[in-house]
Amino acid sequence: MSEQNPATVAAPAGPVVVIGAGPVGLAAAAHLAERGLDFLVLESGPTVAAAIEEWRHVKLFSPWRYDIDSAARRLLEQSGWIEPDLAKLPTGGDLIDSYLAPLVKTPELTDRIRYNAAVTAVTRVGYDRLRTAGREQAPFLIRLADGTELLASAVIDATGTWRRPNVLGGSGIPARGESDITDSIAHALPDVLGRDRDRFAGRRTAVVGAGHSASTTLLDLGELAEQVPGTEIVWVVRNSNQARTYGGGESDELPARGALGTRLKRLVQSGKVELTSNFRIEAATRTADGRVELTAGERSVIADTVVNATGFRPDHDMVSELRLDLDSIMGSTRALAPLIDPNQHSCGTVPPHGADELAHPEPRYYAIGAKSYGRAPTFLLATGYEQARSVVAALAGDWEAARDVQLDLPETGVCSSNLAYGDSNDEAAGGCCGPAPQAVEISAPAGRGLATGISGGLLTVIDNAPTNQSSCCN
Repeated sequence: MSEQNPATVAAPAGPVVVIGAGPVGLAAAAHLAERGLDFLVLESGPTVAAAIEEWRHVKLFSPWRYDIDSAARRLLEQSGWIEPDLAKLPTGGDLIDSYLAPLVKTPELTDRIRYNAAVTAVTRVGYDRLRTAGREQAPFLIRLADGTELLASAVIDATGTWRRPNVLGGSGIPARGESDITDSIAHALPDVLGRDRDRFAGRRTAVVGAGHSASTTLLDLGELAEQVPGTEIVWVVRNSNQARTYGGGESDELPARGALGTRLKRLVQSGKVELTSNFRIEAATRTADGRVELTAGERSVIADTVVNATGFRPDHDMVSELRLDLDSIMGSTRALAPLIDPNQHSCGTVPPHGADELAHPEPRYYAIGAKSYGRAPTFLLATGYEQARSVVAALAGDWEAARDVQLDLPETGVCSSNLAYGDSNDEAAGGCCGPAPQAVEISAPAGRGLATGISGGLLTVIDNAPTNQSSCCN
């Protein structure tokens, strides 16, 4: 493209560009469409929600009632969409097939999404991070992996964290030799009983991590071991006490968590899962017979495959020339960090928040969804929808709506799940945050009110604490 003198740019030009066509990115698109703002959605994969496609076999924690954005619902209803049973728990595949795929076919969105459009850099036309004068009037410059460039008046970054898993190394950096065994490392939430069955059947697998992704994989492996002799399982955790992962069993105030933890605890006690605790991986090497050896001091674990269920972290490389105010610990905005700190909050105590808390020094750039939470493990899908609504209102200049942050939450929370492998798929059966109560509306001007419940958590994004912490929804 031709060079432009930023001093002559009277105002940002171009559409609002949403990066990522997952649930939260498409929620932003739906709100942009309702407000009549010009926009374009860039998706790095070949289809809608390409990341979710990789875990389509996994059930969400919450029923459909909490998994559908309000603006998206309105667009779908105008197109004759048949709403799913709101009490049922969708899988990732259900979320795509019954919600997101129909959404991108609505007239308002169908021509606004570009696939196979991976973004490699976002900056300002004529401006690096250092230059200030006239910066706010310069449009954003977005470069794609194929070399294409386009301009934007604002950027909503909904790229998530799925493509950036944490490392196996116990000190936050890769273990020595970790890069040499990548072909033996499986991403979190493999389809153990389906697509990936041959990789694990009759082999020894080490699952690293202590969140619900790890628990789910361990239980699937336990079921596989019942079917295929010689299937061995070792669970590698950094902590010495797994009480938080197991939960309180029958006395747990969070029934599904208790049921899930109880089943996992029994699996460990039966000897079908070998628990290796207080193990901070320092090195990973290839053995003479082609297996992997993980070491921590004088101790070691040997396996055919290692499942990395240690969580995820945000990738800020593509926006490194923008002016970001990132908290040094969380990797979120500095204003949001104390509201989501897992040392202080579970998913049920994170206050509602919106454009004010998500703003950076770079005007009109917002990260929403899982990426907005950095490394905090408390992100919930419904919270991402409210972020999208608030941010779009701010971009439209409607600051009253942007600051009227609201979440439709049950009093004691709802993230009901059959991940405990029970037979019921009924919301009334209860969930990890208690039985299914009547919903109430919680409103908080400027996003400061404290929510008493939670809603809509995605399994793949809410257990990403690198310290292997566990909470109501991680």
